[in-house]
Amino acid sequence: MTKTGFLLVGHGSKKPSNKELIENTAALIAKKEDRFLVKSAFMSINEPSVKDVLETFKADDISSLVVVPLFLARGIHIDVDIPGILGLEQGSKKGTFATEKGEVPLLYAAPIGNNPMLADLMVSSADVVIKENL
Repeated sequence: MTKTGFLLVGHGSKKPSNKELIENTAALIAKKEDRFLVKSAFMSINEPSVKDVLETFKADDISSLVVVPLFLARGIHIDVDIPGILGLEQGSKKGTFATEKGEVPLLYAAPIGNNPMLADLMVSSADVVIKENL
């Protein structure tokens, strides 16, 4: 069964917990969503790099590739760096990706941004600390 490639991109950090967060999130997505072939990569400091993981997707049997940044807000990586690596024009969300079997659609998702679920997560964090400390 051909799957959609799913590249989860993190910023990268000297702190191991940052890399673990991205890798664990990728593993959770893979466990929950059988339709995706999930891999993770980093913009800086940590490895593998986005370029390196894109190379591995070339050999995979994927019907499309979606690149999802695990970033809260727009910035230089979201608006310039990642689209540049993907070969997309600035502001574009769609292109093509060359695999060993031919070209497939490439899609670039937005960062978390103003997603209402973010507010739910913050309330959940507040509830946990209240429960544990009051």
